Amino acid sequence: MFQQSANWICVISVGLNLFFLKQNYYTSSWPTRIFKSPFEAPPMHSTDPQLSKNSTIILIWFWPFGKHFDLTSCKSVFNIEGCYLTDDRALYSKAHGVIIHHRDIKWDLSNLPSQPRPFFQKWVWMHFESPNNTPKIPGLSNLFNVTLNYRQDADITIREQMIIKSPDTEDEIFPKVLKKKDKQVCWIVSNWNEQHDRVTYYKELKQHITIDTYGHAFQKPLKREEYDNVLTSCKFYLAFENTKSKDYMTEKLYNPLTKGSIPVVLGSPRYIYERFIPGDAFIHVDDFPSPKDLAQHLLSLDKNEVEYKKYFQWRKLYEVKHVDFPREHVCYACDYIRRKNNHQVFTNLYDWYWDHTNE
Repeated sequence: MFQQSANWICVISVGLNLFFLKQNYYTSSWPTRIFKSPFEAPPMHSTDPQLSKNSTIILIWFWPFGKHFDLTSCKSVFNIEGCYLTDDRALYSKAHGVIIHHRDIKWDLSNLPSQPRPFFQKWVWMHFESPNNTPKIPGLSNLFNVTLNYRQDADITIREQMIIKSPDTEDEIFPKVLKKKDKQVCWIVSNWNEQHDRVTYYKELKQHITIDTYGHAFQKPLKREEYDNVLTSCKFYLAFENTKSKDYMTEKLYNPLTKGSIPVVLGSPRYIYERFIPGDAFIHVDDFPSPKDLAQHLLSLDKNEVEYKKYFQWRKLYEVKHVDFPREHVCYACDYIRRKNNHQVFTNLYDWYWDHTNE
């Protein structure tokens, strides 16, 4: 009887010890603060005055094209609060988001983070070039959580756009720019490829109208001021994209709009362009049966100022907003991650971006 009682006392003692050990383990391992979400990161402890316990930490893994900016400027420039931007990889395990620029990824992925990804962390795929001019690096299809791109169906869309202008905004370009027009058609291009549709179209078009050409492709590189002056001096500008990809419209379109030249576009279909800019702000090559017909239309507008000026009516209501690369992209990525404190993955990057059947 005594032996049986002793055994029960031993069992109870061991059980109590295990209970208190378990209680002590959990209270010492987890912070006492209750998380708002199961995907929230543990609190930060830092001597940096810019970094608080409520900061959303965004790690810039690569500086896109080596372009730096003030890491503390999200609030002052975009009125986005609570962001702590850094390029310090020592903070990887604490970062809520990691910005990874596609163009800087090595083919073997050897320069990507090698540490395990924290459960609360989102990797952001950042890229702003067309699929046709983007290397399809193996191993990326299911690697990212968020897409940051020019496409409207990206998680975060950043692109040039037309915005409604304030009533008191003065147009500093039009109509004064009309007096500076001394050229009919201009084209500035650096990337020359005989296989591009734009090269084929240009070769035919120049047979019917004078085209002033600039850029490295024509051994006439331009400085920034020279570039602006060319756009201002031309009545029409060939805004020919190097690929016909979904939603892909670059500075080739928006710079001439800004500087007072009518863009003649080649790229996505007209209806895609009209999602972003008024239909009477540009001329599309697809509106004409041939380059010769387009040339005749441009020559007609060149002689008819009343008809020519109709392409600038949009300036009464809108203005072009250019992007601040890459600061705007990183700050809005922070804003997105800060607002969406949830589990999120992006699967099949290859199908989404490179599969032309999705366009």
